[in-house]
Amino acid sequence: DLDAAKLTGTVADARITTLTASKLSGVVPTANLGTGTASSSTVLYGDGTYKTEPVTANEITKQASDPTISNPATPTLGDLILNTSNGKLYVCTTVAVGANVWESGVEGTVRPFMVATGGTITTVGDYKIHSFTTSGTFTVTSANDCEYLVLAGGGGAPKSEATAGHAGGGGAGGLLTATGFTTTAQAYTITVGAGGAGNNLAFGSNGSDSVFSSITATGGGGGGYGASVTNPAGGSGGGGTTYTHAGGLGTAGQGNDGGTGATPGGHVSGAGGGGKGGAGGNCADSSTAGNGGAGVSNSITGSAVDYAGGGGGCRDARSSNAGGTATHGGGQGEASNSPSAGTVNTGGGAGGARSAYYAGGSGIVIIKYQFQ
Repeated sequence: DLDAAKLTGTVADARITTLTASKLSGVVPTANLGTGTASSSTVLYGDGTYKTEPVTANEITKQASDPTISNPATPTLGDLILNTSNGKLYVCTTVAVGANVWESGVEGTVRPFMVATGGTITTVGDYKIHSFTTSGTFTVTSANDCEYLVLAGGGGAPKSEATAGHAGGGGAGGLLTATGFTTTAQAYTITVGAGGAGNNLAFGSNGSDSVFSSITATGGGGGGYGASVTNPAGGSGGGGTTYTHAGGLGTAGQGNDGGTGATPGGHVSGAGGGGKGGAGGNCADSSTAGNGGAGVSNSITGSAVDYAGGGGGCRDARSSNAGGTATHGGGQGEASNSPSAGTVNTGGGAGGARSAYYAGGSGIVIIKYQFQ
């Protein structure tokens, strides 16, 4: 053993086998372990030299700023830079001197897939679809964004006198759709609107609203009757009747207006109710009924389904012209057509008639989200 207190000068080529740390004092000079400069950005290689560690392609480089078109100057396609000040990750997609392109790979929040119960559940690929044909509860236990379709009940239509035809078609229920709707973990009350009732010698009743969270679709307006001055408004408006009375107003973003009746000319007929895809048809003359406004087709369930067609108007019994036709769940107006109610769960407006009165079609609420 060497007594450090008695050592002076330089120890040349000494072979020290044991050092007692408690007996060392003062400052130990930087050891000469290799050539080059030792620093936080260099690494000692096996050949005894210090070198800057290269960044290989696709390796993440952390820095406190965004990359620019010229810094770093010579990246490799696919290089990754993480800005530690804002959490954004950038990937080099184009390499060009002074014009490098970096695209951000972190835009938004990554969350667990959505998990929920309620309604009738079907699976299409990576998506769950909850269909509510009646009111119920949609319970979210793991929240994420979803797509929805909220459709209100269609308007009912009146029964006119047997010898006349002044019965307008019911308006379709209001229809709202969207993607990217943010949910939270909670139980949502789902309200599915019923179709409006038909009435004898009176306005058809409006359909009922459908509701999901903050989304409310407005029930369709009932079909007009007789010399009515103001016809019912709704998601889509009910059809007007005689004396050129306008149909009911539709709700912006949900549907369209009902059609306008014609001036009596010995006959009286009803106009068509409005639909999501178009306004109700006007009466071309007092002997001709208006067609129901077109609805729309939607594929939220994985296949195309028709919704929200307006009901056709009733043709005067003394005329040989056609009654109002309807599509997308709307009921047919009476004449050569067999009058009918709005189709269940399509929100279709009822057809105007003189032999009976008909109800609008009930609404529906559909919610779709990715589960894997």
